[in-house]
Amino acid sequence: MQITDILAQMGGLQSVANDLGVSEGEVATGAEALLPAILGGFKQQVQSQPGGLDGLGGLLGQLGGSGLLDQVLSPQRTDPTQGNDVLGQIFGSPDVSRTVAQNAASQTGLDPSLLKKMLPLLAMMVTGYMARQHGNAAPAAPTGSPMDSDLGGLLGGLFGGRQAAPGGGGGLASMLDLNGDGNSLDDILRLAGKALR
Repeated sequence: MQITDILAQMGGLQSVANDLGVSEGEVATGAEALLPAILGGFKQQVQSQPGGLDGLGGLLGQLGGSGLLDQVLSPQRTDPTQGNDVLGQIFGSPDVSRTVAQNAASQTGLDPSLLKKMLPLLAMMVTGYMARQHGNAAPAAPTGSPMDSDLGGLLGGLFGGRQAAPGGGGGLASMLDLNGDGNSLDDILRLAGKALR
């Protein structure tokens, strides 16, 4: 199942739509374009953490844990501050967030300013969902445990397109993956660097 479907089933896309005053369909379209970059950012975090997925578990907690998902799902308007903190951690620069939004706008036809507002809310949901998956695993689970495969599957399978619908070809993730390495974030970072020159 795609991460967009999971968030939709939880009511997350409807919550974001309510927060931003747009339709759930627009949020779903935006999410399809933005989530690959968010998951790519987390994938890079896993690769750069000394403890791999174990290190990621600690990072998810530092960023706000499963409470981030609860904030977005609550009936109150979501404060995007913690989502922007997540983006700062996984992208390293606000310029990357802007580039991600611009790329998504060119793919979807949605307003870049709407996508910029959507990005931190989606980042909060993804962080909260992964933290919840991590928390549902047995405490002190050893490496190679279901916790590892759950998080690894979420990052690798959902982002890498291994669980994409047959004939889907990876969708927007593959469109953003300019060099075909399975990770669009490095390409987005390169585009952001060019935009800053």
